[in-house]
Amino acid sequence: MTPSVRLLAMRTAASWLVASALAVAQAQEVERTPLPANHPVIGLWRFDLPNTKCHELYDMRADGSTRITSGAQDIESIFRISAAPSAKGFHEWVDKITKANGKRDCSGELMEVGDETTNFILVHPSGKQFMLCEEEDTATCVGPFIRQEGT
Repeated sequence: MTPSVRLLAMRTAASWLVASALAVAQAQEVERTPLPANHPVIGLWRFDLPNTKCHELYDMRADGSTRITSGAQDIESIFRISAAPSAKGFHEWVDKITKANGKRDCSGELMEVGDETTNFILVHPSGKQFMLCEEEDTATCVGPFIRQEGT
């Protein structure tokens, strides 16, 4: 292979890798999932952190956006959530922060624009509370998040 052909092959390979990486990034990009108004997570939820005087409020909207306040932190995000629970009863929730005030939450953590998380929500049959889990396993859950009146 001549040097110019080798250089062309390397450029082509590099271009293909960049294009592939962009395609994967775009495929994984969180997009809002508009939900029916009766989806069980839609509404305002409160979680009181144990052994603190701090609480979090999650305003889960049918348009696929969220506003979360925790301590001094105030963030907005977009999310994708499964329409129905999995066989284990969990809704997969992928959330990406779109706005953040740069302040710390109840746990002292700082969330930034672009941060993306995947969690699982286990809704109680009453629809009045849910647990937020790292995996489809109740051992990884925090909560309960309590539905606020009128939502």
